[in-house]
Amino acid sequence: MNNDYIDSFYNYLTVIKGLSDNTLESYVRDCRSFINFIEISGVREINEVSHIHIIEYLSNLKTKSFKSKTIARSIVSLKQYFKYLLLEKIITSDPTSNIKSPRMSMTLPEVLNLNDIERLLSCPDLTTKAGIRDVTMLEILYGTGIRVSELINIRLNDVNLELGYLLVRGKGSKERIVPLGKIAIKKIQDYTKNFRQDILKGKLSDYLFINRSGGKMTRQGYWKILKSYALKSGITKSITPHTIRHTFASHLLDRGADLRTIQLLLGHSDISSTQIYTHIDTKKLKEIHSLYHPRA
Repeated sequence: MNNDYIDSFYNYLTVIKGLSDNTLESYVRDCRSFINFIEISGVREINEVSHIHIIEYLSNLKTKSFKSKTIARSIVSLKQYFKYLLLEKIITSDPTSNIKSPRMSMTLPEVLNLNDIERLLSCPDLTTKAGIRDVTMLEILYGTGIRVSELINIRLNDVNLELGYLLVRGKGSKERIVPLGKIAIKKIQDYTKNFRQDILKGKLSDYLFINRSGGKMTRQGYWKILKSYALKSGITKSITPHTIRHTFASHLLDRGADLRTIQLLLGHSDISSTQIYTHIDTKKLKEIHSLYHPRA
């Protein structure tokens, strides 16, 4: 099987579609997995792939107990891949044309309460340079609701402390302006003025947050940092960078913010992505009703 098509597909997604790094990696990983599967089945050329091969692959994923969300994403990846191959006239028909994505049940995201957030924010050791950096990153995550990929890619020129805003580059390189709160501004000022240069150890970097080696903070590196603080906090809920993003949105909604504003702050292109937070609010209403109503 000629895997060069995967490389050209990746370039197509990058240049034409402008997708995020995470989405690109997922698409390519799904397509490589499919190619490995059909090669084992004896398929040698991509134009030999049929509707039956797609069904067999998806059935194999289901047999291996992959989640419906993963299978649905695989379908999207393969549809994009064969759409590209058809566009480039590498194939003459699309084997995924009659494949429909499975309906996925909605799962509500984990959300921290105010007490949990305070406990998490109190974990970094403020007597150390790394602790000051980490609490600054936490304050920005909770104060703005940005994604972890957006957090680690903040550059010094993206921060305007005088006007109190942050320029964020989101999915598909889309830019948006996000306001910074007073606490986040103070933390950034302290970190950049007194600690950032010490962490850099003489190196130069345009990025706001750097690791112990003076290089750019990575997504995996920050996940490890957050995981250590989650463990230290003693909070039993699962905590990821996305948990804090969900918490940001939920706390805004609790205090009266409208969905359109939350959509803009989160960088959702479609408000349907933001509407999940109304379900969180409804869930809380049901809990309160069950707790206090005499006939509940």
